[in-house]
Amino acid sequence: MSMLEQRIQQQFFESADLQYQSADTLARQVAEAAQALLTAITAGGKVLICGSGWGISLADHFEALLVGGFERERPPLAALALQGSRASTAQSSSMASQVRALAHPGDVLVALVCGKNDAEVLAAADAARARECTLVVFGGDGGDGDTAQFAAWRERLTETDVMVAVPHERAARRLEFQLLALHSLCDALDLQLLGELEP
Repeated sequence: MSMLEQRIQQQFFESADLQYQSADTLARQVAEAAQALLTAITAGGKVLICGSGWGISLADHFEALLVGGFERERPPLAALALQGSRASTAQSSSMASQVRALAHPGDVLVALVCGKNDAEVLAAADAARARECTLVVFGGDGGDGDTAQFAAWRERLTETDVMVAVPHERAARRLEFQLLALHSLCDALDLQLLGELEP
């Protein structure tokens, strides 16, 4: 096996190890997130989704899965990915303004964060809190559980909010796990809304 192949293989091993080691903790957190979304959706509420960095693309992907379906046919769920600063010259308030315009008490704001340029997403979370929305935050804490970036998020969370924090220092591993967590969340919602899949 070449050095390049070994390096690539190590990427697979590292990702698999993280998923195995974190499965218990993160499964509980994703289940809590699923319950928060289910509560909002079954009460006629909606899911607003925002992100920074790679979270912008994940937000669009998650909206498509909620509205268009995951692996099973079902009615569309009320979800909207908020457009960030690329759609507005008011960079620090664009998502927050959309939250103020669209959110109602009982809605959920899903924040997909990567630890860089999160100011706009934090402002959206503050606007959601003012609208009495539940916060569901997906991110990573760098492996130490107490980075400054996630301290800012933890300060905003109440006992009804959920944080799904991947404990790893590498951004690529956190991104992979966030995608897996979102897919698991969609599967959990489908299970709750549609029941078990017929064999």
